[in-house]
Amino acid sequence: MEFAALFVLTLLIGMLILLVAVAVGKQKGEISEQLEQNEEDSVAERNALKAPTAKKQKQQQRPRKEKAQQHTFSHPLLASSLKSHSGNVTSLDFSSNGKYLATCADDRTVRIWSTKEFLDRDHKCLRANVELDHATLVRFSPNSRAFIAWLANGDTIRIFKMTKKDDGSFTFKAAPEDFPQKHKANVINIGIAETGKFIMSASTDTNILIWDLKGEVLASIITNQMTNSYAAISPCGRFVASCGFTPDVKVWEVCFGKGGDFKEVTRAFDLKGHSAGVHSFAFSNDSRRMATVSKDGTWRLWDTDVEYKKQQDPYLLKSVPCQSSEGSRVALSPDARVVAISNGCSVAMYSTSTGQLEEEFHGVHSEEITELRFDINSRYLVCSGDRAVRVFHNAPGYRAAIQDMQAMLKNAQNEGMKQRLQQQIQEAQSTLDSVLTAPKD
Repeated sequence: MEFAALFVLTLLIGMLILLVAVAVGKQKGEISEQLEQNEEDSVAERNALKAPTAKKQKQQQRPRKEKAQQHTFSHPLLASSLKSHSGNVTSLDFSSNGKYLATCADDRTVRIWSTKEFLDRDHKCLRANVELDHATLVRFSPNSRAFIAWLANGDTIRIFKMTKKDDGSFTFKAAPEDFPQKHKANVINIGIAETGKFIMSASTDTNILIWDLKGEVLASIITNQMTNSYAAISPCGRFVASCGFTPDVKVWEVCFGKGGDFKEVTRAFDLKGHSAGVHSFAFSNDSRRMATVSKDGTWRLWDTDVEYKKQQDPYLLKSVPCQSSEGSRVALSPDARVVAISNGCSVAMYSTSTGQLEEEFHGVHSEEITELRFDINSRYLVCSGDRAVRVFHNAPGYRAAIQDMQAMLKNAQNEGMKQRLQQQIQEAQSTLDSVLTAPKD
């Protein structure tokens, strides 16, 4: 009896132990599954957090460099766009023989272009490097075999000589020494007299310096205009003029003796009549005409072929309303038939005989126009503002020339003269027609 009771008790305890073991095992399995699921969730969450971080780090390690796009512009009168500079073009100048155009930019180069290739599809140029600096102004020498540049960081003038090689290309060599630093304010223009006798530099603090070709200062002119906005040498090489805050343009004569020695700088004449400060001015090729553009909202044409030594003042020929702004530039064609005015990024062309607006070019550059020039033959108008140089056909000039020759034909008495005028009119009209009907890219 006791044995049976002991057996039953042992059996019950064994079953109880077995039930407890099964329950514990099941709970451990559930806990393990939960732990595994939690671990999987945690890993997935960490991967989700790491993925964008890794992607972001990858993007930071390999940034995509955005290349600045060239400003696009088109117009029926656009002859070409010169695009070799990698920086903004700050200045340009035509050689006196009409064969070359020099441009400088903040890419540390001066480039020389052939005007014969303006109408070609591809525009080759020669490059002169500006060592350890960059040029903000460039001007050709009278013989077209050298140019001078104003250095942005050096605050001085550097002379470059151009040597022609057997293959027709040029090599450029800078002078051993730059001019001494003399200006205390920003320089707004430089120039070489066509006579080859002197160099001019002008700064905003009303100071103009006259140099010899070796870098010695011959004279200093104080313009008394509060600030200078523009200054230049006349194409004849006799005069230096400046404008600024005051409503007039002041002109001086740089005098040399018969032996070529410098004598003095004397006041020649003033252009008076604007009611506000003058932005800039320009001479015709023979210096007998001048054009000005002012803050008063007009451009004016002047007859400067006067006997100023007898106190004769220039004559105002025309005053025309126009759009202008701070930094506006005016260009007068060498034959004095056309005036071009820049206003911000746009250009307007006027007839000097009628004062009528002939052409408008809007948004020529992506930035403000820095220079505006006609070529020596009055065929092209060229301007700079961004990395490109725009070359326009001077259609208003052709039209004005045709009108002038037609008027001369009516008054011509000599039969030979009539035939020559008729031939010249036909040639000019043919050129104008080809310009207006030329296919554009």
